[in-house]
Amino acid sequence: MLFDFKTMLRTSLTIACTAFATLSAAPALSVALEPIDNPIVVQRADPWIVQHEDGCYTFIGTSPKFDEIELRAACRLNDLKIAEPKVIWRKNDKGPMSVNIWAPELHEVDGDWYIYFAAGDVDAPWSIRMYALKNTAANPMDGEWTEAGRIQTPVDSFSLDATTFEHGGKRYLVWAQQDARRSYNSALWIAEMDSPTSIKFDTVTLLSEPTLDWEVAGYKVNEGAAVLIRHGRVLVTYSASATDHRYAMGLLWADEDADLLDPASWHKKAEPVFTTNAAVGRYGPGHNSFVKAEDGETDLMIYHSRDYKTLRGTPLTDPNRHARARVIYWDAKGFPVFFSDKTD
Repeated sequence: MLFDFKTMLRTSLTIACTAFATLSAAPALSVALEPIDNPIVVQRADPWIVQHEDGCYTFIGTSPKFDEIELRAACRLNDLKIAEPKVIWRKNDKGPMSVNIWAPELHEVDGDWYIYFAAGDVDAPWSIRMYALKNTAANPMDGEWTEAGRIQTPVDSFSLDATTFEHGGKRYLVWAQQDARRSYNSALWIAEMDSPTSIKFDTVTLLSEPTLDWEVAGYKVNEGAAVLIRHGRVLVTYSASATDHRYAMGLLWADEDADLLDPASWHKKAEPVFTTNAAVGRYGPGHNSFVKAEDGETDLMIYHSRDYKTLRGTPLTDPNRHARARVIYWDAKGFPVFFSDKTD
């Protein structure tokens, strides 16, 4: 059998990467990637990145003042920190969306751009609910962003961290919400969407409640879901516990051909998959997203963390949750490995 040089080189790199990381499916081209200059954006929690067809990136995250939503764009991941931010919306003076503007996510749905975010009312700051902005421009940095309304759920309670994905010809919404009995701060739910800003109430399914010891440190929380479909599975990462050094990430998964609205389709890892590591200065990592690296092949995890343990104020007033990126590796069973290297 004949092999061309590129095939031989790719094979050699794959073998070397596997031997180094003791993983069976590490990204073959990761050794050639430009080193990530972390943090990629300072003082931006809940980071979300979209990679466009030209390979360039648009970044969005929570502003530390919780009062506005901004975008920034760059064609190199390492340039996002120096990119000029563009404020595309500011909080209202009163009423809904007037305080606590949290966790915006940017999504292209049916050819238009949407930003899903959480917000409260200045007269009731913890009346957090989910809302959307819309932009019909081809580039989310252009055009006009307009308020597209609230995303309603069957229970009118504390709700946040909406994310959306398409799979098997259907579009789904995953979000975090408090139950009617207020027995916990938030659990994860999934539903099929019937428009970019609404769900089918009769499809709402409970994904995960905070019941494990590592999910209830300080607060009983499951939130910040992110979806990655790889190796025959629909993978959902999420964050749990208080947003200090105890914050950590967990993993849910279902087979890609399973009924995603059947609770029995979902499995939950008992231990967290990404946690505080004082040895590398990583405290309270979480609320992640996923994107491809500049090679278009390597999977990256984008997340926030602090680089010290003792808070400067409260979890909400300490602004130093920075956006960071790291390569995802894969084990022999096709599951993501987030502890594969010893640097942050």
